[in-house]
Amino acid sequence: MIKRALISVYNKEGILDISKFLQDRGVEIISTGGTYKHLKDNGIKVKEISEVTGFEEILDGRVKTLHPVIHGGILAIRDNKEHMDTITSKGIEPIDMVIVNLYPFFEKVKEDLSFDEKVEFIDIGGPTMIRAAAKNFKDVVVLTDVNDYDDIKTQLKDNDEVDYKTRKKLAGKVFNLMSSYDAAISNFLLEEDYPEYLTLSYKKMMDLRYGENPHQSAAYYVSNTDKAAMKDFTQLNGKELSYNNIKDMDIAWKVVNEFDEIACCGLKHNTPCGVAIGNSVLDSYVKAYECDPVSIFGGIVAFNKIVDKKTAEELVKIFLEIVIAPDFEEEALEVLKSKKNLRVIKCDVKPENKFEMAKVDGGVLLQGSDNKLIDEIKVVTENKPSEEEMKDLMFGMKVVKYVKSNAIVVVKDGKAVGIGGGQVNRIWAASQALDRGKEGVVLASDAFFPFKDVVEEAAKYKIKSIIQPGGSVRDGESIEECNKQGISMVFTGIRHFKH
Repeated sequence: MIKRALISVYNKEGILDISKFLQDRGVEIISTGGTYKHLKDNGIKVKEISEVTGFEEILDGRVKTLHPVIHGGILAIRDNKEHMDTITSKGIEPIDMVIVNLYPFFEKVKEDLSFDEKVEFIDIGGPTMIRAAAKNFKDVVVLTDVNDYDDIKTQLKDNDEVDYKTRKKLAGKVFNLMSSYDAAISNFLLEEDYPEYLTLSYKKMMDLRYGENPHQSAAYYVSNTDKAAMKDFTQLNGKELSYNNIKDMDIAWKVVNEFDEIACCGLKHNTPCGVAIGNSVLDSYVKAYECDPVSIFGGIVAFNKIVDKKTAEELVKIFLEIVIAPDFEEEALEVLKSKKNLRVIKCDVKPENKFEMAKVDGGVLLQGSDNKLIDEIKVVTENKPSEEEMKDLMFGMKVVKYVKSNAIVVVKDGKAVGIGGGQVNRIWAASQALDRGKEGVVLASDAFFPFKDVVEEAAKYKIKSIIQPGGSVRDGESIEECNKQGISMVFTGIRHFKH
């Protein structure tokens, strides 16, 4: 039975309601600092913590609940006679409920505050109390989530008690919260890329209908501490997002943000099927669509500039899953909303991921994101690319980063006319890309050529220039073949495998 409750909250949402509910049931309420004042000012009968401990708050409130009278009252096991005799002899009364939420470190660490200011939002007393209450959950109800208040009120109304299953779940939520809270603090203080222990701080943003396939369950979690594109977006229209939608949005958004020019990316199955830069948003879309008008059907289209009405009118002519852009003109949004299932996503945060993670059975692989395009531009052939060819070569390298390896992109005039990837050997990918992009002028490769066969194939399609990382023991053969065919070749020194 709940006879005594300790309440200390930063987020005061719903606290007056549950406090009044407890008061009406004859529960004694003790509280601290700002919460005490808030409750008292709103007519709740409440006792200040210093009245209970006999010790006033010190160190600007850093020490107020860290006291044996408080923790003895929380941690005493009620059916342990020795425990109860001990706290009785010390004049300590049991505390049956702890309602505490923490300083908002998750939010404050992202704000433009000094290091010392952020440190002050590391909660000590709150975590100590809720950990203690969670450990002793059989005897103490611990509430850290405002969404649980109503359920507890209902149980107390109906049964005058909170059942074991609920107590255990609430205790589990404490340690779930604290593992994430502590992880955020650890990462903030360590500032190490690869610390001894990998601690992640993520919160569930939404449950998903299913994963990659209907028989797979799924949920979407976002970082508690990072500013990032795929958490700070707004859905303006359409059905709920799926697992595959979010993965595809991430890649499409990253592709268009590689460019300062107006850019569009059509994407399907996590791989670009059309990428182009243009003189306008509509121009960039038409060019991207023309890259592969078959595959873009049912795909995702991303822009790095505001979408206008004319572009929207073109977009709704085919079936698309998602359109994502920094913003949409009102008239454009009206047009897009005519397709009720089309997911329209406003995202004005540029990709900022520093790391990429992959789960394997029993482990996690962590690596720095592929944020470096080239190391050094080095022309290795007798012929040199023209200025226009060099622009297309650089365009191709920006696209090839996001195509599954082996990756080949054929380009003409700022447009990916042929994309080949996901093959187990490079010549297959090259053949596919070249066949799709017969009018292509330049060719980009994500990795070096192990043989000269890609150059030989490119020559059949009259490719004028090639860009690749270089680094093969057979580089000389590819260079010699380029010279023989009158093709210029540029090395970058940077590989962009994407498995």
